Amino acid sequence: MTQQTPYPFTRRTALKSIVAATALAVGLFGCGGSDNDTPLESRSYASWTASMLDATQARAGAATPVAQVFSDQSIRHVLRLSLGGDSIRVKVSNLFGKAPITFSGVQVARSTGASSIDVSSSRTVTFSGQPSVTLAAGAELLSDPIALPVTPQTNLAVTMYFASSTTVATVHAVGRQTSYIGAGNQLAAASIPAATTDQRQAYYGLTSVEAASTEQARVVVTFGDSITDGTNSTVDAAKRYPNQLDDRLKAAGQARTGVVNAGISGNRWINDITGPNGNGRFERDVLNVPGVTHTVILLGVNDLRNSFRFPAEAVTTDQLIASMTNAVSRSKAKGLKVLLGTILPCKGEAFCPASVDAQREVVNAWIRNNREVDGIVDFDRAIQNPADPSAINPAYDSGDHLHPNDAGYGVMAATIDLAKLQ
Repeated sequence: MTQQTPYPFTRRTALKSIVAATALAVGLFGCGGSDNDTPLESRSYASWTASMLDATQARAGAATPVAQVFSDQSIRHVLRLSLGGDSIRVKVSNLFGKAPITFSGVQVARSTGASSIDVSSSRTVTFSGQPSVTLAAGAELLSDPIALPVTPQTNLAVTMYFASSTTVATVHAVGRQTSYIGAGNQLAAASIPAATTDQRQAYYGLTSVEAASTEQARVVVTFGDSITDGTNSTVDAAKRYPNQLDDRLKAAGQARTGVVNAGISGNRWINDITGPNGNGRFERDVLNVPGVTHTVILLGVNDLRNSFRFPAEAVTTDQLIASMTNAVSRSKAKGLKVLLGTILPCKGEAFCPASVDAQREVVNAWIRNNREVDGIVDFDRAIQNPADPSAINPAYDSGDHLHPNDAGYGVMAATIDLAKLQ
């Protein structure tokens, strides 16, 4: 027996339903009930990062390095943001400190070149509403939102003041960007003229800047060693390969794809020095970066070079492959797209003999045959000398046979398929 519908559906009924639904929608729109009136949620994305290391860490038997001490001094850092936003936040760090440190004041402003700022854009940075903050050893802290709208690739100045003697052991040592130290409280100074002896190329206790926006964004974290960090690129010119990759993305109209740098010069997968080892820092410096969607991994040459240089720290190619496999698996588990880069040639560098090159080729062969990643970036073939593949092309060699020059970093950036960053 067929069950009858109590109210048979006719064409006339359908027409009435459509009219009623339309009237309801118009009424809701008129009284503000439309979903289009719901405020979009603002979200913070990493716009600049610097991976931290312990400035006092030393190899066994070596003298302990001396960390930077500030006393009634200010330091002005300059950095280039990748993503724009309606507001920003900065993260200060005492990650490797052995005692609490106090940031007596922090201000941000748009940089206008060298140590100069646009004073009208200067903003006091607060932490839970307070203009100063004390961080326990091992602690990091994100600031309150700062009402300073920024556009993509804005140069930002972050000035810190340390009123009393403060040892800052948490540092990004190879910034390739000049920072300026001045006596006293220079937080709001239009510029901090500093003699060469009062200039550094490092970031002290400053690990990230986030930009908040209602527009969705992608964040690409470039993970690696000095070749990612930009060693031997032109100082103050943003010619590291991640910067030049960011330039390509912005030129292609991808303003909402950001690139941040998680390179540490001298870094290795297995052993500490320089910096915490890649396996240990991968979660903090890649997986926990706000908004991360992609990572480009290029790490391993220092494991090979230092295996030759320091036999007690020798590692095998199997260990390197296992480290890369682990990083890829962790990234994929978090939903990231992974691009894996081949290790660059280094023939002619003091700690890169034929035995090291042979190991490099083993690792690169595994990388090229990897089917678990979303893309292979063959930095090796892009940068090598066609006449001698074990060496960097002289046109791209900074002179030490290990690090590219600005043009070489540009070639590395051009080797990455932008379509893989979608």
